[in-house]
Amino acid sequence: MEPTSRLEATATITASTTPIDGISEPLPAVGIDPFSLILNLLGGNETTASLFSGNGLIDFLGIIWNIYVLIAFLLSILMLGLYAYASIWRWFYYNDADRQLREAEDLYDAQFRGVHKNSRLDDIQAHVASENPNDWKLAIIEADIILDGILKDRGYAGATLGERLRSISPNQVVSLQDAWEAHKTRNMIAHEGPDFVLTKRMAEDAIKRYLRVFAEFGIT
Repeated sequence: MEPTSRLEATATITASTTPIDGISEPLPAVGIDPFSLILNLLGGNETTASLFSGNGLIDFLGIIWNIYVLIAFLLSILMLGLYAYASIWRWFYYNDADRQLREAEDLYDAQFRGVHKNSRLDDIQAHVASENPNDWKLAIIEADIILDGILKDRGYAGATLGERLRSISPNQVVSLQDAWEAHKTRNMIAHEGPDFVLTKRMAEDAIKRYLRVFAEFGIT
C-alpha cells in the first residue's frame, strides 16, 4: 500500500500545480523606476540617493539659484561699470566738441564784430548755398551768433541765447517759435558733434527761420 500512497501524493502535487481551465498563474509585474536607474548610473551611493530625495533636490536647486544670483550680481556690477565708463568718456567727447564749437563761434564773432549785419547775412546765404555739409553747419552757427547779438542789443536778460529766448514771451516776438526751432538745430550740431547728420533741407529750413526772426527785428 505504500507505493500507492506515493503515487497518490505525486498526483496530488501535480494536480495542485496544473493550470485550471487553461489559466496560468500571473507573472509578477515588471516596472522601471527612473530614480533607481539614475542612482545606479551615478554609482548608487548615499550622497547621490540623498540628492534625489525630496529635501536633497530642493537643496540642490537652492545651490544652483545661489550660483545664478551671484553670477547675475557680478555681471550687473560689470555692466554698470562699463556704462559709467562709457558715459564719462561720452561726456568728455561732447564737451570737447562743444568747446571747439564755442571757440569757432568766438573767433567768428571777433572777426565780424562791427561789420554790417547785411554783410554777415550774405555770408550765411553763401554758406547754406554750398554743397559742403560743413558750410551748412557754419551758416547755422553764424546765424545763431547774429541772433544772440540782436537779443543782447535789445536788452533781453540771460547769460546765454537759450536763457534770453526763455525770457521772451510770444507777445513780444511773433517769430519766437522760429528762433527756438533754429536754435535747437544749432544745439544738435554742438552737442551731437559728428554723430549729427545735417541735411541741406534741414539747414535751409533753419536759416529761413533765423531770417524770419531777423526780419522781425528789422534786419534784412
